[in-house]
Amino acid sequence: MTAVNENRCGWAGSDPLYQAYHDQEWGVPVYDDRKLFEFLILEGAQAGLSWITILRKRENYRLAFDNFDPQLVAGYEEEKIAALLANPGIVRNRLKIHSAVNNARRFLEVQQKYGSFSAYIWRFVDGKPRQNSWRSLGEIPALTPQAEAMSKDLTRLGFRFVGPTICYAFMQAVGMVNDHLVDCFRYSEIQKIGEGRAPESPRAGYAAPGSL
Repeated sequence: MTAVNENRCGWAGSDPLYQAYHDQEWGVPVYDDRKLFEFLILEGAQAGLSWITILRKRENYRLAFDNFDPQLVAGYEEEKIAALLANPGIVRNRLKIHSAVNNARRFLEVQQKYGSFSAYIWRFVDGKPRQNSWRSLGEIPALTPQAEAMSKDLTRLGFRFVGPTICYAFMQAVGMVNDHLVDCFRYSEIQKIGEGRAPESPRAGYAAPGSL
């Protein structure tokens, strides 16, 4: 449990759920494909909404989307989609729900082609978390060239709800960048975690972003 006088990034506010997410998850490098798929779906669901809204619905999403198993989500047909649209525990937006199913199918295609989604997606930061050094929330960008490249390539592959701003939020969430402020207690902890992970090697024949 974090001490109450511990410095946090200001966006974490005073909501215990938001603080727990900040303290335990945000910015921690994620290499597990199912976890990456979860954040891909949740970040897409957030579009136009606040992240705390999605956090409060997260457990409902896990139940509704079979614990974010991309193989199962990819198989959803109209009856299941209709049930999701009637589920008050999630964001009942038809485009977002259809995009989640579509993205699951594209996710499986990426796994098949590149060995894992993790190997594919981490190439946008050369396989290693980028360590930033922001001193104020106003310095943190809404998107970066890497996020724009990711968005462009995911769109080329058929993914939806993957604009550059969504992609950068995804990158922040899964630790592809360390965007904790330098005076936040998590900054140095995340930095150490990131430095301790060797880049994951993609399947032979994989072309790095920019050469596609």
